[in-house]
Amino acid sequence: MEKGFLPICRRDMEEMGIKQLDFVYVSGDAYVDHPSFGHAIIMRTLEAHGYTVGIIAQPDWKDKTSIMEFGEPRLGFLVSSGNMDSMVNHYSVSKKRRKTDAYTPGGVMGKRPDYAVVVYSNLIRQVYKHTPIILGGIEASLRRLAHYDYWSDKLKRSILLDSGADLLSYGMGERSIVEIAEALDSGIDVKDLTFVPGTVYKTKSMDSVYDALTLPGYDELKADKLMYARSFYTQYCNTDPFSGKRLVEPYGEHLYVVQNPPAKPLSQSEMDRVYSYPYMRTYHPSYEEKGGVPAISEVKFSLISNRGCFGGCSFCALTFHQGRIIQTRSHESLLAEAGQFVWDKDFKGYIHDVGGPTANFRHPSCEKQLEHGACKTKQCLFPRPCKNLNVDHKDYIVLLRKLRELPHVKKVFIRSGIRFDYVMADQDDTFFRELCKYYVSGQLKVAPEHVSDAVLTRMGKPENSVYQAFTKKYKKINQEIHKEQYLVPYLMSSHPGSTMKEAVELAEYLRDLGYMPEQVQDFYPTPSTLSTCMYYTGVDPRDMKPVYVPRNPHEKAMQRALIQYRNPKNYDLVLEALKKAGRMDLVGYDKHCLIRPRQKDGRTQAFSGKNAGGKTRSSDGKAFVGKEQRKKRTIRNVHKKKTKK
Repeated sequence: MEKGFLPICRRDMEEMGIKQLDFVYVSGDAYVDHPSFGHAIIMRTLEAHGYTVGIIAQPDWKDKTSIMEFGEPRLGFLVSSGNMDSMVNHYSVSKKRRKTDAYTPGGVMGKRPDYAVVVYSNLIRQVYKHTPIILGGIEASLRRLAHYDYWSDKLKRSILLDSGADLLSYGMGERSIVEIAEALDSGIDVKDLTFVPGTVYKTKSMDSVYDALTLPGYDELKADKLMYARSFYTQYCNTDPFSGKRLVEPYGEHLYVVQNPPAKPLSQSEMDRVYSYPYMRTYHPSYEEKGGVPAISEVKFSLISNRGCFGGCSFCALTFHQGRIIQTRSHESLLAEAGQFVWDKDFKGYIHDVGGPTANFRHPSCEKQLEHGACKTKQCLFPRPCKNLNVDHKDYIVLLRKLRELPHVKKVFIRSGIRFDYVMADQDDTFFRELCKYYVSGQLKVAPEHVSDAVLTRMGKPENSVYQAFTKKYKKINQEIHKEQYLVPYLMSSHPGSTMKEAVELAEYLRDLGYMPEQVQDFYPTPSTLSTCMYYTGVDPRDMKPVYVPRNPHEKAMQRALIQYRNPKNYDLVLEALKKAGRMDLVGYDKHCLIRPRQKDGRTQAFSGKNAGGKTRSSDGKAFVGKEQRKKRTIRNVHKKKTKK
């Protein structure tokens, strides 16, 4: 394979001597030839197996000629919304339109449609009536069966039906796309591709479907939310490639959507090969005049060392997409990629990240997983670490040491996030000490998400006591190595299970910590997560017990305001929240109070307590002066000066 960008237009195709492409990839993202972008991996994988492929990036969905750039492909169209679900890309949790899109040249918003996969696929079908259309990427993967759609507040059908596509590849698609390509190339009709692991297809007859679990029909799911909760949990328990069953979802009496079991995880050598393809490692030069593609800046000098996650957070879709079995790259593969960084003109000596969904997972959670798969109804770390869990950071430690020793590398950071409960479960403190000594840039970001055990249980996160133990140990180690470094906790408001009582509990914790987070994330009900199922159904599908769900936008605003109760703009919301929670004891002048009473002249002082005078503290006690203290008070003379006549 010669190094160079893949064709983006007919002229490129002709200059390469290609008369007809085997595949045309239609993407909602701009073309970035980097292994952090799904379209690049799939296209390079196909190229490595002898197939020609071009990309139509961000076509004009209002003009059907935009997908006719290359003409009809020999084998089929591949369609993806890009690295994000198009609705998450477009809208905040409050359903307000975002202003920028990091995956578009110049960060311009609006270059892809809402529900991009459906729109692109229907656009193709208008022109090419019989050409195979294969869906892939995160949007298709997480919408492969009936799913709750937060933005329309409806239970939607499988995206395979609404798109008019022939086949859907879910999860990490390197295995399935090669099998699909080889089958189509051999002359097998796309309608007969019913046997590929990691795919979903539709059929009018169940005659050829065997060894399958039949889920409730779509009409039943719409009529009964509890039925949907049970159906979703069945799907959740069948996401493992070793133990997962074939699933069938009926749509009426003569239409069925069939999900084949997931594809097997890649071996280390297979992972190495995927990341060894001749990626250009940047965006297409045609975007230069528009300022390039912002998303590349976060990943250009980062290393993806693993896939999958056995953490099992309820609000995360990784179980449905990458699975729970960890797949890793070899040290040699990662060192070779890092060795390419030094030749880049923009490399300053800093490797920004070495990780994946969870940075410090470098092997399967236990030996059993490689033969029997992940446990269906048990988690590796929740509610506490499994007795069979293999807790070992040795391989990760050695890898990081090797990277630090590379010529021209000044510093290696870990930014993709560590699982702090996994760190605490390790009896050997070597990784924890080296993390603090070498891989933290003054602040370590971690994700306790909440402090209430009632909420943490619904989140699938460890008890708050585990995080408290972690913070103490982090502080102790930093003191021992004579470093002043701080923790930045990610916190989430309005997750299912969080009443106003739990929201106030979180505010009190932040009061005692002396810390106000700059950013707060409201729970975002994205497709195919346990938490989204709770949000829609009002029950936890794991035990079918009722769960309180904050749905009202005003209540969600109150819960969010409590986390930032020191902000004067939040005073009214905080006061209302405390009244609703029956916690007016937190309004006053004592050190335990969150806010002060409103003064007679109508003025307010946003917060009370021990830091009310001006200084607040970071999460580990570092004092800084608040705006109220820094701001210089001046008295302006409003009288005009007399002028001489």
